[in-house]
Amino acid sequence: MNEQRFHKRTVFLGAYLLFAVLPVYWMVNMSFKTNEEILSVFSFWPNAFTWGNYKVIFTDASWYSGYINSLIYVAMNTVISLAVALPAAYAFSRYSFIGDKHVFFWLLTNRMTPPAVFLLPFFQLYTTLGLMDTHIAVALAHLLFNVPLAVWILEGFMSGVPREIDETAYIDGYSFPRFFLTIYIPLIKAGVGVAAFFCFMFSWVELLMARTLTSVNAKPIVAVMTRTVSASGMDWGVLAAAGVLTIVPGAIVIWFVRDYIAKGFAMGRV
Repeated sequence: MNEQRFHKRTVFLGAYLLFAVLPVYWMVNMSFKTNEEILSVFSFWPNAFTWGNYKVIFTDASWYSGYINSLIYVAMNTVISLAVALPAAYAFSRYSFIGDKHVFFWLLTNRMTPPAVFLLPFFQLYTTLGLMDTHIAVALAHLLFNVPLAVWILEGFMSGVPREIDETAYIDGYSFPRFFLTIYIPLIKAGVGVAAFFCFMFSWVELLMARTLTSVNAKPIVAVMTRTVSASGMDWGVLAAAGVLTIVPGAIVIWFVRDYIAKGFAMGRV
């Protein structure tokens, strides 16, 4: 009976891995093919292996600048999101005030709202302030969604830290900034890692705001990838190579915070 159950689990896990990995493999496979081969022949590996698609991305400024722009505003957004969310989450975790539950729920409703709802206000505001087509414009716009998420995640981790630690630090003469930076944040570093991961990923893959609020100087890679149609048609090989390269930053971040993500799921907050 146990052996039969083991075989069923193995089959299910194998089918799941195949389903999850196949699209990624197919994109990698296409990235090493010429456009002509992609459109004419169905094959599980390249018949004429080529690095040409990746060469286009690394030598064409319109392509590699998209990755640089994306990394700049995503890094800015992640840092600002954590800087704002850490004290806010601490306040929700440690203090009770009038309307605290309502304010907390209101923060989460911002995350539930479609980005298209905020496009017009952001567009008009940034046009007035001269922030259109800048990295800080996209970074600040993404705060609307990432800060509530970071507060929600961090509040769960902070609630698991005993209040006695705060009181003991105050008795020992610690100021709040010193206590928060040297004692409290190291205790919740798993939550900081999880929050940073989700802020990075949501900002990295968001398309609508990033595309609307930028045009040339800060245009991200997700916007560049939607403009690969030319007179000769879609350049599938270059698009596949760009897709492969967009996975790399996320994979690197996942590698560094993989243990923290597991702890987050174990606490039931992620």
